[in-house]
Amino acid sequence: MKQEQTIDLNNPELYINRELSLLEFNWRVLQQALDPSVPLLERLNYLCISSTNLDEFFEVRVAGLIQQLEIGDPYIEADQVTAHECLKLISQRAHELVEEQYRIMNEVLLPLLEEESIRVLPRSQWSDEHSKWLQNYFQEEILPILSPMGLDSAHPFPRLLNKSLNFIVSLVGKDAFGRDRGYAILQAPRALPRVIQFPEELCQPGEYKFVFLSSIIHAFAEDLFFGMKVKGCYQFRVTRNSDLAIDTEETSDLLATIADELTQRNYGDEVRLEIAHNCPEDMVEFLRNECAMERDNVYLVNGPVNLSRIQAVCSLVDRPDLKFKPFTQGRPDGLTPDVDIFATLRKQDMLLHHPYQSFTPLIDMLRQAAADSHVLAIKQTLYRTGAKSPIVDALVLAAQAGKEVTVVIELRARFDEEANVALAARLQEAGAHVVYGIVGYKTHAKMLLILRRENSKLRRYVHLGTGNYHPGTARVYTDYGLLTSDKQIGEDVNNLFIQLTSLGRIPQMHKLLQAPFTLHEGLIKKIEREIEHAEAGRPARIIFKVNAVVEQEMIQALYRASMAGVKIDLIVRGICCLKPGVEGLSETIHVRSIIGRFLEHTRVFFFENGGEQEIWAGSADLMKRNLLRRVETCFPIESKKLRQRIIEDLETYLEDNSQAWILTSDGRYHRVECPDTDTPIAAQQALLEKMAKTF
Repeated sequence: MKQEQTIDLNNPELYINRELSLLEFNWRVLQQALDPSVPLLERLNYLCISSTNLDEFFEVRVAGLIQQLEIGDPYIEADQVTAHECLKLISQRAHELVEEQYRIMNEVLLPLLEEESIRVLPRSQWSDEHSKWLQNYFQEEILPILSPMGLDSAHPFPRLLNKSLNFIVSLVGKDAFGRDRGYAILQAPRALPRVIQFPEELCQPGEYKFVFLSSIIHAFAEDLFFGMKVKGCYQFRVTRNSDLAIDTEETSDLLATIADELTQRNYGDEVRLEIAHNCPEDMVEFLRNECAMERDNVYLVNGPVNLSRIQAVCSLVDRPDLKFKPFTQGRPDGLTPDVDIFATLRKQDMLLHHPYQSFTPLIDMLRQAAADSHVLAIKQTLYRTGAKSPIVDALVLAAQAGKEVTVVIELRARFDEEANVALAARLQEAGAHVVYGIVGYKTHAKMLLILRRENSKLRRYVHLGTGNYHPGTARVYTDYGLLTSDKQIGEDVNNLFIQLTSLGRIPQMHKLLQAPFTLHEGLIKKIEREIEHAEAGRPARIIFKVNAVVEQEMIQALYRASMAGVKIDLIVRGICCLKPGVEGLSETIHVRSIIGRFLEHTRVFFFENGGEQEIWAGSADLMKRNLLRRVETCFPIESKKLRQRIIEDLETYLEDNSQAWILTSDGRYHRVECPDTDTPIAAQQALLEKMAKTF
């Protein structure tokens, strides 16, 4: 361990900046839009996803840094980059990213779509028939809804909705009251579609034609200002801080406070200003000053200011050949639709792997529990479920059937708060007990507990997962779910629910690791155990598959393990602040990211443990908030068969030479190139073929 003593693991140069790492993830998503092996409409979809991701980055991460700057600009991450410095670095990389987004749209995707007879027509390509139809559409469908606002002392610059489509209009001439006008602001209501499809009679057979709402408003803006001349009309959009500002220590009713705060989300502080690239400089400066925006956070864009709205084209075009092939999710042997799930789980543990395997067995389990007279109680955590959730339907049925139903709802699930407030009300009306987690600690654990009386004794059936109880995301997110009737795991989960509802202390866990109490320490001890194995000459290896690696002590433990000779493979979807491949520090650490059809979401921890292999799965990423400021669970996979199955899955990810990106110590990623002599391996496709059926 001599090397360890010569390296200061607190040296900020040993860490990659968190925010830049997140932007690099978004860059990798954007590169899918350039991949010719991806169906064309899916490439367009990736472009839109990158735009949505960037919106959220500004709404949350950039907004948080600006707030950090306002309270004193302390160092907030291991790399010791100040908030001020970080905002400068973000601006540089984000501008590059935005420029690439619009280049891909204009120079790559739109021309390719046109080759497939899918056209988004700019005004320069409108025929007389197009213009006539669009003018009529404007008069009947758009103009009656619009409310242009001329700016003067009685009509100051309006407070604009977060991410709404707006136009600044330059006017020449006198208004109805004889006054010279300068600028007007026009807000496009959210009820209006951003992409409008031309009718069939204006298209050739098999042809699709679209136009952006912004193009229509540009073309006919003068109809809104009768008697005046429109000198210029330019679209713009303001992005605002969307993180809910809630003092959990001061509020006495979290539900009411969040419901009230949601109404203010659309009017947070400005963090980004996007303007059409052809807008004159004086108008850009006017908007910048009115929005109190630094120049670094102004983005001039060559296209619609909200790229994500182009996603409508994907759903409006009926071209299956330009989309991913549909597939039928598989089911594990023993979990057929008509099976008695409780009888199955008394014999063996079962493992679900979404989206390759269906989410339906879990819904079936809840429905069986709701209808089973032997089931006395159901307890479940809900973080994100979807607006019309069969999970919630089953819980309502159970409560109405007289079961004791307890649901822990995390109201502060970012951007799902409104839906969670509504489902909380629905469950309470059905007679369920609803609690809202722990003040100051988000409840992010994914747990379901069913208590059933069997032969005069209570037996517990448990589901523990790495992802949310959301059937929709279970078709696009990769996640594991363990179904078990193990007595000790059942007792652990029961104790966790008692802690969440009563707030009391709980006995020591039998098998589970729990944040914020034992998970952080438990994982570090397991890393240290690998170090001991390596130093003793025993087999030592670590494979982690997570969404983020940020927490400093965890990274330092991995550095120490690498210096001791432990082979470490990290499969990290998004943020990674650890620097791999640094001589004398992390030479045995390899980091890869898989970007494909599905969003990688599983959190899995493999330890060689001297030959006595362990697999753990859980709801937490390696981030400070997950490990120390949330309620999370991490559970062992004890079945040798299931453990081996997950190990094989991990090895498949490590063999991927088609959708894998490799992280280098400079914080940049390089796509793995499959040599001509090798067989292409795409992990997601391999797992899809193994467990699901495509047609």
